[in-house]
Amino acid sequence: MWLLTTARATCRFRRAWPSLSPPESSAVSDRSHAPQGSRSSRRGHGSSRSTARSTRVGRGSSARRPRPTQTEFAPTSNRMLIPIALFAIVALLFLGRLVYLQVIAAPSFSSMAEKARTVQLPIEPRRGTIYDRNGTILAVSVEASSVYANPSEVKDPNATASSLASVLGGEAKDYLPALTADKTNFAAVKRKLDVDVGDRVKALSLDGVYVVEDMRREYPNGQVAGQIIGACSTAVDAENNREYYYGISGLERYYDDILAGEPGYYEAERGRDGTPIPGGVHEERAAVDGQDIIISIDLELQQYVEERLATGVQELEGSSGTSVVMDGGTGEIYAAASLPLFNPADRSTVEEGATELKAVTDLFEPGSIFKSVSAMAILETGTMGPDDTLFCPAVIEADGYTISDAHERGDATFTLRQILDQSSNVGISLATENMGFRELYDYILKYNLHEKTGVDYPAEGEEGTDVLGYMVPFESLSTVGAYNVSFGQGISVTPLQMTRFYGALVNDGVECTPHFLVSKPQSGETAQYGSEDVIGNKQAIPTMVDMLKTVVTDGTGTAAAIEGYNVAGKTSTAEIYDEENGGYRKGVYNLAFTGFLAGSSSQLVCFVGANEVPGSRVVTPIFKDIMATAIDRFKITSE
Repeated sequence: MWLLTTARATCRFRRAWPSLSPPESSAVSDRSHAPQGSRSSRRGHGSSRSTARSTRVGRGSSARRPRPTQTEFAPTSNRMLIPIALFAIVALLFLGRLVYLQVIAAPSFSSMAEKARTVQLPIEPRRGTIYDRNGTILAVSVEASSVYANPSEVKDPNATASSLASVLGGEAKDYLPALTADKTNFAAVKRKLDVDVGDRVKALSLDGVYVVEDMRREYPNGQVAGQIIGACSTAVDAENNREYYYGISGLERYYDDILAGEPGYYEAERGRDGTPIPGGVHEERAAVDGQDIIISIDLELQQYVEERLATGVQELEGSSGTSVVMDGGTGEIYAAASLPLFNPADRSTVEEGATELKAVTDLFEPGSIFKSVSAMAILETGTMGPDDTLFCPAVIEADGYTISDAHERGDATFTLRQILDQSSNVGISLATENMGFRELYDYILKYNLHEKTGVDYPAEGEEGTDVLGYMVPFESLSTVGAYNVSFGQGISVTPLQMTRFYGALVNDGVECTPHFLVSKPQSGETAQYGSEDVIGNKQAIPTMVDMLKTVVTDGTGTAAAIEGYNVAGKTSTAEIYDEENGGYRKGVYNLAFTGFLAGSSSQLVCFVGANEVPGSRVVTPIFKDIMATAIDRFKITSE
């Protein structure tokens, strides 16, 4: 309108402009200066009169006063157009700014305004439940309540803090920081409370205090299978005002990405003063719950293994102990424990190493249970049969060292079977030397005793490599070093590696990957694991098993015998390397037994170990009780 009015005024100005111009007609000029008394002159000449009349007529018509030419008035017209152009430019600038604000920048400003008047409240997903093989709950997320405050609505922080303390415990001052926090944010007062506690807070009807639904992780069986299940801790995402669970040990950590799920959130709209707008709390994004998992553990057997291991190691006066029960035909781990035990439901006191499952994470020199590896290689190569004899002196010397058996004896001649059941260090050293140390080295690698088992549990060896355990490179292996390796000294493995090898003996030479995860019930997915045929000479397997049965019937493992069953296995009394002073410690040993029920309806293999045990003792009674419990539990029959 302003431009239109200006334009009209300009037109009026232009129409008035000619009246201000100076006269141009010479006739008009002559007339204005003619003598008044000369009538005869005006009338006496026709031509002059006609001309004058013509001139007068011209003054009364449109041609009376000629309009100024463009050439004459151009400079003045251009000067008048300048303010018009300036007005137009300013108007266009205002118009452009208006378009920018209302069309281009409007969505961004709208988003900023909405962000300024909203706050996000997290919706925690339900963390997946962990079940044992029979459907018993091992870890579960239960409904809980979390209390938040909007400080801008809290009218009396001190009184509100006192009211909260009456329900939540503690002192009033504990809650003041949340009640007096930044006025633009919701602040967490206390999270993951029992639902009934949350209801009691609601009943207080405190201004600015809100109770929202939440989830809390619980372990209903306490320490039973605690090392396997692991535990969660809470982390804070300050940007999203969120506290969430994440796995820190065991399967909670290993399968955290499956169990965790994805969070959602609520958006609460607020007025200028920070007060929530009625009806302004709405769900923006739903949480995605984590997946449940079923694992291979049998809770009842697991509980017994833990109890029997704890009492057995205590009786042996050992410092710690480990046990594993695994199905050699599938790789499923039915029970596993190490001392000290771990209770994820009560972490007020956690002993050092309690969160680790040492069967997976700890290396040890296996001692005589490794003689089964050497004997298997000797049988595969055909170096000796079970009843072939070998002269075994009381001691042998190599590289300035003397090797003898654990129990003092004189010179003797042993069969390979006797070498194994009497656990002769001298005998297995000489039999291995006859086979060749290179062959032993290669068979150790073939049996995967220098590689990770692939178990689905955290911290199985160093990340970024498949190597697990210690073994001197063959090129650097001395004669005495090779003797030592043949009876399980100077080499380190994990209990699970040894359990997997013995599993191949009951599974026709095939090693299965040890594992815990069985399936994901929501998706119907069944976990698949690899296996490898590591014993090529199948005819040697029954012979090896028969020799291990002799260990229990006639040798060092008689305390492992179970009436009505053919127990096969091998004992160990291993010296402990002194890492501070070098050499081996005196008077304490790592004891072990690994065995199975030969010729039965079960392929369960059990490892039992006790560490730093003083004197000469055995762990075979612990093995016997665990396997007897498994027989009753799974109705195992002897074929």
